[in-house]
Amino acid sequence: MTLFADGGWMMYPLVLCSLIAVGVILAKMWTLWVAHAGTARVLREVQEAAESGDLDAAYDIARDTPGPAAAIVLAGLRRVRNGRLTKGELETAVATTGAIELSFLERGLVILATIANVAPLMGFLGTVAGMILAFAAIEEAGTVEPSLVAGGIKVALLTTAAGLIVAVPINITYNFFVTRIDRLIVDMEQGAQKIINLAWDLERDGKIEVIAAKKL
Repeated sequence: MTLFADGGWMMYPLVLCSLIAVGVILAKMWTLWVAHAGTARVLREVQEAAESGDLDAAYDIARDTPGPAAAIVLAGLRRVRNGRLTKGELETAVATTGAIELSFLERGLVILATIANVAPLMGFLGTVAGMILAFAAIEEAGTVEPSLVAGGIKVALLTTAAGLIVAVPINITYNFFVTRIDRLIVDMEQGAQKIINLAWDLERDGKIEVIAAKKL
């Protein structure tokens, strides 16, 4: 607490930024864990059910599993089960669902990136403020003594350190989340490819009908 008080007013926005970042990180960790959990299982079980011809079972598996890959498979199965598709309808549904799921996965990353960039700048601003205080003390005393400038320099160093302490772990966490989302995007592409392959197989076997889209 002494170091916090010695850092001056710039320590308050830095603490606020760190609290916001902790909240976003915890929420993001939970979201990505839920999104990734069961992805490989749902893709395998949906494929097995579809290959056995039980589209209703495949639909139920996808519906009961959270996550972006399951959502894409569900969007595709919802149309394939009708037995009749407009040309391009399945691809559009899968692409739209993928875009919505990706937007959800990336939610909050902007906040982390902003805090990671702004926190060091806040620290540097505190450095400038501390140096101004040091020079103001020298000007007022009319002489240079270590005890006069020590307070300002201490503020400068504390705010710089606080800014970096906030920014470094947030930056590492941000890059970790980006890597996890990239992996989920691969899972989503696998899910989209599986549902499109299923539609092709069903069309080849005459189990679904693909009709041309009406011209407007």
